[in-house]
Amino acid sequence: MKSTPFTEKHIALGAKMAPFAGFNMPISYSGINDEHHTVRKNAGVFDVSHMGEFILKGDKALDLIQRVTSNDASRLVAGKAQYSCLPNNEGGIVDDLIVYCLEENKAYMLVVNASNIDKDWNWISQFNTEGVEMHNISDKTCLLAIQGPNATKILEPLTDIDILNMKYYTFQKGTFAGVQNVLISATGYTGAGGIEIYFEDKDDHGNVIWNKIFEVGAPKGLKPIGLAARDTLRLEMGYCLYGNDIDDTTTPLEAGLGWITKLNKDFVAKDILAKQKGEGIKKKLVGLEMIDKGIPRHDYEIQNKEGETIGRVTSGTQSPSLQKGIAMGYIDLPFSKIDTEVFIKVRDKQLLAKVVKMPFE
Repeated sequence: MKSTPFTEKHIALGAKMAPFAGFNMPISYSGINDEHHTVRKNAGVFDVSHMGEFILKGDKALDLIQRVTSNDASRLVAGKAQYSCLPNNEGGIVDDLIVYCLEENKAYMLVVNASNIDKDWNWISQFNTEGVEMHNISDKTCLLAIQGPNATKILEPLTDIDILNMKYYTFQKGTFAGVQNVLISATGYTGAGGIEIYFEDKDDHGNVIWNKIFEVGAPKGLKPIGLAARDTLRLEMGYCLYGNDIDDTTTPLEAGLGWITKLNKDFVAKDILAKQKGEGIKKKLVGLEMIDKGIPRHDYEIQNKEGETIGRVTSGTQSPSLQKGIAMGYIDLPFSKIDTEVFIKVRDKQLLAKVVKMPFE
């Protein structure tokens, strides 16, 4: 199992550790509910150094990104980032990712899911027919996500960058906690606001940055947060988790990601997705809220009142913010309208639920 530069810190802090995407990762510290509310109401620190980072450079870097991603990266200028996905030849999703424009038309960073690093690298490489310079910097890149409404206020003394006024999905490079060349990005997967910081794993930078963050943050209630709360936070926002809500068999249109699927440019499986858009999708990813008491879980059947299977739960939990069971799942189109009542099969019982808008509220 791989470690991140912060693994020993998590263990020393008493985190419950478990394997995730080949890494020994912290699942929780003080408990999911406490950590979840800490991020929603104040601020928390996630070690997400297991994520993958690729640098693509050269005159044809943008062409390659345009070919393999569904969103329109030509709209990016230096300092802007974009959520996107890598479609496969059938229109399914190889991975979802963020594209960072480091230098317009010349240099980009792609941030991919930890479990898909090799898969994504091989997929993009097979389309690199024009000699784009590609570097996999995943193993030497640290990534901390400091999320929550007070995150930037707490961290402001540590940097020369105006993080208080950073616009969503923009980034800058500068000094953070005395370390130079840190990329600070107004992104994150919690919906609670905050930043993500990327820096090179060298010269004890991980230690320096971690300690400084908690030096200024701990007195203000900043806490380390595990992956379990990260999952409940992203689910409340209706954000997809690769391997659960999206995968090689689901298309971006079915997953509600039509907004990152730009059919006015040429990319892998564009024709398949254009055809699907024209003909209409048959299943759709929806939000589900329990009416009966119960917790919907991954792979539970979604049924109509006759007990026929009309879909399947992809992610589900007891929402710490709403104090009720919530889920995402693919459902046959006729049942996908908001407020449609459906049933989740929990063991041998049919529990009543309804289709709701995401984010959950």
